[in-house]
Amino acid sequence: MPGVRPAAWHTPAVALNEIDERIVHALAADARRSYADIGSEVGLSAPAVKRRVDRLLAAGAITGFTVRVDPVALGWQTEALVELYCRHNTSPADIRRGLAHYPEVASASTVTGDADAVVQVFAADVRHFEQVLERIAGEPFVSRTRSVLVLSPLLRRYGAAGPS
Repeated sequence: MPGVRPAAWHTPAVALNEIDERIVHALAADARRSYADIGSEVGLSAPAVKRRVDRLLAAGAITGFTVRVDPVALGWQTEALVELYCRHNTSPADIRRGLAHYPEVASASTVTGDADAVVQVFAADVRHFEQVLERIAGEPFVSRTRSVLVLSPLLRRYGAAGPS
């Protein structure tokens, strides 16, 4: 990545064993499940599941609980992926700070290849996307962009990585 300095990886302070992984997968599939329900699946009592979840939260292995909402339900009809090409010595923190104030930005990641970062953008329509793209392209750390509109999302996985 020509213009981006690498960031340090965050490593949780705890290694997940098989039961921890099963608990994480259960929560990733449905964070509203009760500890008793998860416990019956993994062979632990509800208090034992709660202790493990608390430990995983404290260690940073679980970073929070959330709800997934279809962007279309919120009026975001258009999705795009934007490659950012950054000016020399732009840090990932600079990119994060520069994009954080855009409610249309769903995710941003530094990447390998010619681009420095890839940004997932949701907008009400193509005109709205164009306005957002122009604002992002005008950020001081951006030298140029390249974007593609998503026609049909084919596969999306959320939560714990890997198969359950």
